[in-house]
Amino acid sequence: MSFVGRSDGERREMLERIGAPNLEALWQAIPKEFRVTGPLPLPPPLAEYEIARKFEQWAERNADASRYACFLGGGIYDHFIPAALRSIISRSEFATAYTPYQPEVSQGTLQVMFEYQSLIRELTGMEVANASMYDGATAAAEAAHLAAGATGRARVLVSAGLHPHYREVLRTYASAGGFTVDDLPLGAGRTSAAAIARAEGPPIAAVIWPQPNFEGIVEDGKLLTDAAHAAGGYSIAVADPVALAILTPPGEDGADIVVGEGQPIGVPMSYGGPLVGFFAIRKTDVRRLPGRLAGATVDLDGKRGYVLTLQTREQHIRRERATSNICTNQGLMSIANTVHLALLGAQGMRDVATQCLERAHYLAGRLAEIPGVTLANGDAPYFREFVVRLPGSAEAFAHAALERKILAGIPLARFDRARGKDLLVAVTEKRNREELDRYVETAAQWARTAAAKAPAEAACRS
Repeated sequence: MSFVGRSDGERREMLERIGAPNLEALWQAIPKEFRVTGPLPLPPPLAEYEIARKFEQWAERNADASRYACFLGGGIYDHFIPAALRSIISRSEFATAYTPYQPEVSQGTLQVMFEYQSLIRELTGMEVANASMYDGATAAAEAAHLAAGATGRARVLVSAGLHPHYREVLRTYASAGGFTVDDLPLGAGRTSAAAIARAEGPPIAAVIWPQPNFEGIVEDGKLLTDAAHAAGGYSIAVADPVALAILTPPGEDGADIVVGEGQPIGVPMSYGGPLVGFFAIRKTDVRRLPGRLAGATVDLDGKRGYVLTLQTREQHIRRERATSNICTNQGLMSIANTVHLALLGAQGMRDVATQCLERAHYLAGRLAEIPGVTLANGDAPYFREFVVRLPGSAEAFAHAALERKILAGIPLARFDRARGKDLLVAVTEKRNREELDRYVETAAQWARTAAAKAPAEAACRS
């Protein structure tokens, strides 16, 4: 019950009921040094237009991707989103819809869910896809649960090339039981298939591998899948949806489960969320599918309609016997994925992926020409992301690049302190020639300065 809107008599009665002499007595548990006395230290009231102006001024202090050339990646990418997409997903039946329990009034939402599943199935080369997950990381964890349940085994090998955040999420899920996680090492930047065969210990439930991996390198999906199957485990690919437009879909390589993050296809970066995961499987595992599945049917009049066919949702289906703890989906984000894929089409997606590939290789080649700058992974094949090794601190270069309105990339020392000179750089189709050349000029100038400082710093240390 709230004091707000109550009469003085009602307030006195409420205080008497709880045994407090007055309102101030309720605050006695708060130390005096933390109590605010007198008026709050706030500026005077502003008119609406003045407040809007103030927020605009604050926003201009951010180094945002609309005003800076963005080369950030690591799971969140600055791809072009057609204006029509926002208009379509802003329709009230999409923006406000929750779980479509009543198909008779939810045909629009259910149809989009069905189309989404169909598009993801085609993109991944799999047989069945669900109606989305929270994000790519939890989708990977759900895939591990599925494999453990299907095989009756509890050991999951996870490539060291998988995004570090995904690996942490997997370990968090594993800590609650159900499966254990062991790292699978890299060889020349790629996941080692030989290490799967050499793995000692309990039998393997699954091998989780990325496509491409965290450092942008393209994996040999067929080799890894064959090695996983030879060990009796599931092959689980964590795939980038844009890369799948030109790479062989993991499903065609024989993968049992394909999951990933849908942010690159129609969802803004938005400082890292909300996100949306996709999850695709073989028909043999459809009863183990987490989340929900929309299906097509016909009504009594023979007209095509859409319904929810499978829902392993613990709140109302099977509860403690549910195969998953996923209790909702990212409906609006998956609608954005659907609209984006429909607007671009297969050829449009291939064009986007090809432009990413070509521009990333152009930038990497130019950077490798700068004295003291090398590609950390040598000749390993990569898609739109690569690691550049600088002659000085990658963090320092990233700060220096801000002066040229460049978001230069992700310093890998944030994940591994031993990699202070390594920078993860992502190039999407939005980066034009002027921005790429400005990046090269900025890196060249900074590298010359770093090289000049190196002897003096070495002398000081000695």
